[in-house]
Amino acid sequence: MNTTVRLFGTTGDGRDVHLIRLQEDDGTYAEFLSYGATIRSLGVRAKDGSVRDVILGFDSMDLYEHSATFGCVIGRFANRIGGGRFTLDGVEYELYKNNGPNTLHGGKEGFHKKVWDFETTACGVVFTLFSPDGDENFPGNMTAKAAYEFRDNALTVTYSAVTDKATVVNLTNHAYFNLMGGGDILSHRLMIDADRYTESDENTLPTGNLAPVAGTALDFTSEKEIGRDIESEWTAPFRGYDFNFVLNDDRTRPAAVAASPDGMLTMSVYTDRPGMQLYTGNFIREIQGKDRTYSRYSGFCLETQVFPDSPNHPEFPNCVLRPGEELCTYTSYRFS
Repeated sequence: MNTTVRLFGTTGDGRDVHLIRLQEDDGTYAEFLSYGATIRSLGVRAKDGSVRDVILGFDSMDLYEHSATFGCVIGRFANRIGGGRFTLDGVEYELYKNNGPNTLHGGKEGFHKKVWDFETTACGVVFTLFSPDGDENFPGNMTAKAAYEFRDNALTVTYSAVTDKATVVNLTNHAYFNLMGGGDILSHRLMIDADRYTESDENTLPTGNLAPVAGTALDFTSEKEIGRDIESEWTAPFRGYDFNFVLNDDRTRPAAVAASPDGMLTMSVYTDRPGMQLYTGNFIREIQGKDRTYSRYSGFCLETQVFPDSPNHPEFPNCVLRPGEELCTYTSYRFS
């Protein structure tokens, strides 16, 4: 593994951002930014021997700062918190509302807008971020880590966190994938190992009901093209897919499998998280990417997570981290 580090750019407020590139002898590679602990590029080997960059990203810091969350780590709490508030141990916490009445992806300046510390390893990089008590009004001094390991045509990220006060946490990565390296993702084939999803209201918040996917446009239990049902009555309010799937319990199987339209590349996603958000880039505006212009449906996200609005749904999987505990969770993207 050949590892190089260089200055990528500077944020608007003068913080240096570094690019870390990991390259294998076979030409496959991964690139990361210290801004947002971001996956900038992921060059993986396809069946025809070519190396494809399957991640959407940018060439300038300005675009990362002023665009949506491309490839970044999301925290403290990925996805939505209803009403921008939650109660923990009898104390109500009011958060910044940046998604209508809700808090989305950590608030006004979530983890994706922070410059993380980093150190390289034999086959990866470990990013570390200290989030002080009151950061975006979340309680507790919390230290989070995102450790990436790249080898054998696979990228694995391990998230960990500790806190000195009870808090809520939900870490994920918001990478946009395109297994063709270009074009839209409507002809990509996708399977998600989930028989249920978290039913949503008009504000994209869970109602609390875990509804069956059978008979709906959300049924990916058998492989189908992403675009087949993307403009159904189920997806019309969101202009595409933006749903959390309740993953089935057998984690020896992949949580999701995506395949390129030309049959040259398959991505299998493994995780220990209970949920996965499928988002199809419904609101990507036309913007210049690394090698082409991105627009609606240029990429899809598979955000492994606890369920949206879990702090307000005690019946959902636990999202509370307490002193003396350590969050440790992983997601692995394996290409073949």
